[in-house]
Amino acid sequence: MTEPSHSDSSKRSLGDIPLSVLDLASIRQGGNASEAFRNSMELARKVDEWGFNRYWLAEHHSIPGVASSATSVLIGHIASGTSRIRVGSGGIMLPNHAPLVIAEQFGTLESLYPGRIDLGLGRAPGSDQKTARALRRDVNAGRDFPELLAELRDYFQPDPDDHSRVRAVPGEGLSIPVWLLGSSDFSARLAGQLGLPFAFAGQFAPTYMLPALSLYRQSFRPSAMLDKPHAMVGVNVFAAGTDEQAERLATTLYQRFLALIRNKPTLTLPPVDSMDGLWTPQEKYTVESQLSTAIIGSPAKVKAKLERFLEMTEADELMIVSDAYDQKDRIHSYEIVKNIWRGEIK
Repeated sequence: MTEPSHSDSSKRSLGDIPLSVLDLASIRQGGNASEAFRNSMELARKVDEWGFNRYWLAEHHSIPGVASSATSVLIGHIASGTSRIRVGSGGIMLPNHAPLVIAEQFGTLESLYPGRIDLGLGRAPGSDQKTARALRRDVNAGRDFPELLAELRDYFQPDPDDHSRVRAVPGEGLSIPVWLLGSSDFSARLAGQLGLPFAFAGQFAPTYMLPALSLYRQSFRPSAMLDKPHAMVGVNVFAAGTDEQAERLATTLYQRFLALIRNKPTLTLPPVDSMDGLWTPQEKYTVESQLSTAIIGSPAKVKAKLERFLEMTEADELMIVSDAYDQKDRIHSYEIVKNIWRGEIK
């Protein structure tokens, strides 16, 4: 598999690159996991129809507002209800699992939905240390990520003459694109050295975004999978009819990050008129720093900011995160992005 790559990325417009979606299957206050899964399916079908490239789901654990913990199961569900869009993990936290299990799970998914499955991999626990122990994960795991990755990739390689090897069935012999995910420089360098596509979590790690992307491109070595680097960058987008409406919707995101920095994760909360009184000045600074790349506003404002973001990152693909509390607002935000992408908003 060779992803499209662009040597003159600084001159590209939004319409020249693929757009994708990252979903946490958010459980909102007053809702439940069943509602979250219905909402995910509705959104996936919309963006599939609109021509988006990928729909990825993220592995997190022990977070009341995130229902995508059984990531492989949910990928199969979304793939079953869509027809064209690629569905995958953004990502599977590999040190949480035996590589053989992931090879079998994604071999199964690829066998069910040929040519539509992506395997994005991360090395963080996707949880706190107590939850990591409950997952039977060594709290120091992650340092052996390169070895786990090599083992996983080896399960996909056919070797009919070696009858003694452990085999992933299904999985062996299948071509499943492997991506590395990162929020720092570790996976950026490794993805480059292995010639793999790289996805950076710009939606919550803006400080490291440009250095990691630069390191990935500098480290890149052509491989059987890619002849040129291919970088996808995540970005939060809250688009609405007016700047004021979008700013109000974005308070849902602020409240989520505020709860996380307080180590008190919560359900997805409804928007509020103002965050004043909900956070301290230091908490406000911390949350806004983590969300400094968030794009919030009216269609015209979002278009201008997306164009600047693309110019800044030189991304080959953008992964949009638009996690509004109300499903109608969420779909409308993605629809505005779609209209910008298609050139329907000047």
